[in-house]
Amino acid sequence: MLSSRSAESCRERRLSCFMCMKDFAESFYNSNAWHRCRAAYIGKRLLIDGGLCEECHERVGYIVHHKKQLTPENINDPEITLADDNLEYVCKDCHDRFPGHGVGSEGLTPRIRFGPDGQPLPP
Repeated sequence: MLSSRSAESCRERRLSCFMCMKDFAESFYNSNAWHRCRAAYIGKRLLIDGGLCEECHERVGYIVHHKKQLTPENINDPEITLADDNLEYVCKDCHDRFPGHGVGSEGLTPRIRFGPDGQPLPP
């Protein structure tokens, strides 16, 4: 069972992911298959190196990243979406440096914006 801190962390990660998720991938990222795959991959990484970012090896991982970017053409291919060899556990800083990732990346618009007080702004 997840501690309240772990559960809160999971909710934050899902919110972060949903902020920049492409519409065609929404049902995949909400699927039980992805949630199980993601949890199992993080579990493996925790056993290997305590969950360090696989890119910088300095910070704790935060996001399970698909090395081969998901597209409408491959979103239903489990060899791309659910295979460990296409996944890596990375910190947010490293993830946001990948092309097409992170708020402000070309072609991505945040779904949620926050004001200076940290509260969500209306759409």
